Amino acid sequence: MRLRITTWNVNSVRLRESALRRIADELRPDVLCLQETKVEDHIFPVGALDELGYVHRHLHGQKAYHGVAILSRLPLSDCHHFKWCNIDHCRHAVASLPGGIEIHNLYVPAGGDIPDPETNRKFRHKLDMLAELTGHFGARNGDGARLVLLGDLNIAPLETDVWSHKQLLDVVSHTPVETEALTRLQRAYGFVDAVRTVIPPEQKLYTWWSYRAQDWAASDRGRRLDHVWLSPALAPALVTAEVRRDARGWDQPSDHVPVTVELEV
Repeated sequence: MRLRITTWNVNSVRLRESALRRIADELRPDVLCLQETKVEDHIFPVGALDELGYVHRHLHGQKAYHGVAILSRLPLSDCHHFKWCNIDHCRHAVASLPGGIEIHNLYVPAGGDIPDPETNRKFRHKLDMLAELTGHFGARNGDGARLVLLGDLNIAPLETDVWSHKQLLDVVSHTPVETEALTRLQRAYGFVDAVRTVIPPEQKLYTWWSYRAQDWAASDRGRRLDHVWLSPALAPALVTAEVRRDARGWDQPSDHVPVTVELEV
């Protein structure tokens, strides 16, 4: 069976219905994972999802901030979520698909503007959450599970994941302390970067462009903040991966674009 999974930081789901419909029509994911839904579960716009065939849902949201959702055309089971750093933010939802594929949908804290954990509590929160995730998945290493870890991880780890490696070394999302923390998390379970398996690491690749740019496409000052990782047991199933750069230019766009992988499961 071919399985298509898309991750997208929607940046307020109630503002992006037209883009959501385009993703469903053009990318046709079987599973759509959203971050920054910014809505409480009881007022999530489920009517549009029913029309699009995403009748199986795991919503984990809060008012105005954060929030993650797993939307599926296939049945979901064992839906649950995690709270990290003892902070009540909706940042991590988990669900299982038929065949035992376990999806972890994550929204890692952006980290604020100052890359100093001593003076910036948001940056400390980011590093602490990454450390706790690393411990969690490290403890599971070797269990043979078919895992997908995806979402807005808010870190661009490679030099080619940012428009200027030198200029962004001291900018939150590309600092060495963050990229090293993300690498530790990836290695803790042996996750494979699905997108960079398909699109060579030598190629510049972004999934986010700031709203501050007058012409995002002309300046092209992007960063690859959105990721899809596969566990060693699932990585051989990877068929292809795609970043829909053009979605940044849609009407009322999110500042992130959808990232899709296709698996032969």
